[in-house]
Amino acid sequence: MAEPDVSSVLEAIAARRPDAECLVSSAGRRAWADLTDRTRRLANHLIGHGLGCHTERERLAGHESGQDHLAIYLHNGSEYLECLVGAIKARVAPVNVNYRYVAGELRHLLSDSGASAIVVHSALAPTLAAVRSDVPGLRLVLQVPDDSGHDLLPGAVWYEDALAAAAAHRPEVRWNPDDLYVLYTGGTTGPPKGVLWRNGDAMVECFGGSPGATDVAGFVAEADVGFRGLVTPPLMHGAAQWAALRILLSGGTVFVGSRPERLDPADVWLTVERERIDLLLIAGDAFAGLLLDELDRRRYDTSSLNVVLSGGALLSPHHKRALLAHLPTAMIVDGLGSSEAGGQLTDVSTAGGVAPAGFPPRGGNHVLSAGRDRALQPGDDELGWLAKSGRLALGYLGDAAATARTYPVVGGRRYAVPGDRARLRPDGSIELCGRDAVTIVSGGEKIFGEEVEAAMKIHPAVYDCVVTGRPSRRWGDEVVAVVQCRPGRDVSPTELLDAAAERLARYKLPKAVVFVDRVERSPSGKADYRWARELVARTARP
Repeated sequence: MAEPDVSSVLEAIAARRPDAECLVSSAGRRAWADLTDRTRRLANHLIGHGLGCHTERERLAGHESGQDHLAIYLHNGSEYLECLVGAIKARVAPVNVNYRYVAGELRHLLSDSGASAIVVHSALAPTLAAVRSDVPGLRLVLQVPDDSGHDLLPGAVWYEDALAAAAAHRPEVRWNPDDLYVLYTGGTTGPPKGVLWRNGDAMVECFGGSPGATDVAGFVAEADVGFRGLVTPPLMHGAAQWAALRILLSGGTVFVGSRPERLDPADVWLTVERERIDLLLIAGDAFAGLLLDELDRRRYDTSSLNVVLSGGALLSPHHKRALLAHLPTAMIVDGLGSSEAGGQLTDVSTAGGVAPAGFPPRGGNHVLSAGRDRALQPGDDELGWLAKSGRLALGYLGDAAATARTYPVVGGRRYAVPGDRARLRPDGSIELCGRDAVTIVSGGEKIFGEEVEAAMKIHPAVYDCVVTGRPSRRWGDEVVAVVQCRPGRDVSPTELLDAAAERLARYKLPKAVVFVDRVERSPSGKADYRWARELVARTARP
């Protein structure tokens, strides 16, 4: 039996429900037949410009690509998902681009990814224009109009004109589960890296498809959940792409907010109420806090909501409790994953109780020793590395050394080790300690910033908090908390530290607290640690 691939599965689902809605955004309401037509046209346009697969997967190493790459430089909208799917149908690898990048960052990503084509919103066109001459391999530009009013870039084609002129027949290529889905990391702790996935593996490990289906028919037979899902984080980030494709692969409908460039809490809850949304994707505390504030201000009908799925950023227990107080019939699913390993761990909280700290055991997840030379067993009291086996990404684009470090082979088994430190408890559950890249070594002790952040956020005056380190003559590095207070709430550093001391050992407590009007986070809710480090460095004591 042929292994399922994304293109074949989505076309088969569309054939079963051509008139059902599948995409709702500010561009309108589109049925499955529309998605098929538009993604075929995009694929044929790309193929007509000579783009596609030039070297088959079996002839390549894990860090190599034999395909052309389509950079998707867009705000949220139906076009984003059309480009993801249409590229794969052309055997072109889609590449996500952060729309907040300045010119230098955009230049680096387009060069690093080797993008041959790009789809860009007009609002972002000036940044692309500033670097285009530095990316000679970029030979095709499609532009999506928006409220900015910017003119068409020289040599570019309007997106809708390209689709209208392209053929609507099924692309004359052989779809392959080996074809790539490329996801660039967020770059919050270092330069972004392109993670290469076979789309057949990504469909299961990232997009939540059936792990047991051995062909397209088997996959489609299980695609009758039909979620009505609202995706609030930017689609340029993995968690949002994965959730959107999971909804489509369930035969459901993806809803995109009418404010594509930012989270509008009122728009979110009005959409839930009007469209009877049953699945809502958020990104951790940053999104939960804004949405809770809106629920405190106004009453909405949220009775249709069955699942609130959080991914891509930490969701604190107190935010889970507050959400459940407003949504007593919903379940809160807190998902942990990474660009390199796909979905990894989940816990579920309901009105009956918030999940305890730690994640229950789940097949394919492991903790490797600190030296990455053996898999730990329940009862091993060692701080190790969260790891995953099974279907994994192939590697980092163009970087054989980083691929070897992140995907070690231990005892004959290949693992993904994205960089999270963890302990394996005696009962087999996993205690996640924090990202190694943002660990602070102070006085010879390793301190995980996320653990300190969670303790600081317990205080009712704290709206948001990021913890980082700064150089110290005494400690080497000292822990500093950057705190945003709730409006109208004042609190002293001593009060915050006394409250945190009830949950943390004294050596983990911040040596200083810096108050800010707003904690900077990425549009996906991830903490901006580079910003925090630069901020606390400017406030260093002499």
